[in-house]
Amino acid sequence: MAQAQGLGKRYIKAFFKGFFVAVPVTVTFLDRVACVARVEGASMQPSLNPGGRQASDVVLLNHWSIRNYDVQRGDIVSLV
Repeated sequence: MAQAQGLGKRYIKAFFKGFFVAVPVTVTFLDRVACVARVEGASMQPSLNPGGRQASDVVLLNHWSIRNYDVQRGDIVSLV
């Protein structure tokens, strides 16, 4: 019984240690490198949501190229 409690505490400690490493890494990645966004509505038709369908498209927003001013003609830019 005591050995099972020690094993459980070890797993909980490992979980929290991994959690406190994974959360800052994920937040930094989503803020600095890229994130996923959903495009809904007719504002971007016909490039996104073609055919007037009600479904939404999912896009990857690349934060890295905007920091390096690597925007070219034809790129879709998202402003918040």
